[in-house]
Amino acid sequence: MIKHNQFSDNQTQRSDLEYVREVMEEPILSREEEFVLTRAWAEQRDEKALHILIRAYSRLVITAALRFRHYGLPVGDLIQEGNIGLMIAAEKFDPERDVRFSTYAKWWVRSSIQDYILRNWSIVRTGCTASQKHLFFNLRRLRSKLADVTTENMSMDERQLIAETLKINIRDVEDMESRISAHDLSLSHSLNEDSNEDWVDTILDESPSPEDEAVKSYDTTVRHHWLEAAMRLLPLREREIIIHRHLNDPPATLDSIGKALNISKERVRQLEARALRRMRQHLTKNIHDVKEIL
Repeated sequence: MIKHNQFSDNQTQRSDLEYVREVMEEPILSREEEFVLTRAWAEQRDEKALHILIRAYSRLVITAALRFRHYGLPVGDLIQEGNIGLMIAAEKFDPERDVRFSTYAKWWVRSSIQDYILRNWSIVRTGCTASQKHLFFNLRRLRSKLADVTTENMSMDERQLIAETLKINIRDVEDMESRISAHDLSLSHSLNEDSNEDWVDTILDESPSPEDEAVKSYDTTVRHHWLEAAMRLLPLREREIIIHRHLNDPPATLDSIGKALNISKERVRQLEARALRRMRQHLTKNIHDVKEIL
């Protein structure tokens, strides 16, 4: 008896094969035909011309998708992403440029498929920069040419050789190798056969809880209010000294404040001590645990 999902998979495969056969039977366009079609779409938004152009060069998509099939993603999905790249190429292509549309479209098709692979190949994002993307799609090829593929991990010399070939840091090669060789593992997977713990049990969130964050935010607001009330009781010059000495980052020196206020460094120290004493006396009368404030 055939299961429903198995039937669906077989049906999808047959549809994909039928689509591939139809596309590969499409006639190849000449340079002149390309120019007429791309110009009709660019200048007149002729959808019929666009359809003929896309249909004719869907063979580029098929070729690219099959080239990347070993990454383990459904070929049908790769074809779909490649078609998106082909549509983008048609939208951006300038028919007046001295270049074939087929040449221009190849880059967009390949780029769309590669981006899709990077997004879906692993739960852990494999690469996002141009250099990481280049490394991801060339590491296996270079390893097969430069390294010993019979061993699970590359040697340091082999990593160094690949790094020099791609003109990148050896650390990038090591990171990408570990990502490619690793497999996504469910958090509900057991640590080992003899353990009742899952991987999720080993993940601890050490960040404060929302309740702790709320209490901390409230405490900070209240302390600011208390300090502002105490600061308002100080004379203007003492208030400026407290601000520059205790509320600025980095704090001002006694000497710099003295020069700004045209008083001695020792006088600044005396005013600062008196201001702190006044603030402490005010806070002591109104709140507890003053040591946490000053």
